Amino acid sequence: MKIEIESREENKLLNRVEVHYRAVHSKEKTPSREETKKQIAANLQVPMELVVIDFQKSKFGKHFTEGYAKIYRTREEAIALEPDFLLIRNGLKSKEGDQNAKAGNVQG
Repeated sequence: MKIEIESREENKLLNRVEVHYRAVHSKEKTPSREETKKQIAANLQVPMELVVIDFQKSKFGKHFTEGYAKIYRTREEAIALEPDFLLIRNGLKSKEGDQNAKAGNVQG
């Protein structure tokens, strides 16, 4: 898989860099969020935990995926600004129900 950065904008108000990208994956499956985050972090030389994938979409029969990612300066800024569902998808926050299930505190 190869990541092509299509546009890169710095959002000074929210202290982040916003990136539109295209992941070319000919003869491979659609990349996961984790694989995409690793590639974007490597390309932009930032820690992987600061990259938040907002969305990525593939079209049937095409060998690329287009997406939108945000790169924050600190993990705390990402947690403060992003909605919970995106934090959970990107591994920056865990589901509350999962913690209770692992601890054996399931009620109901």
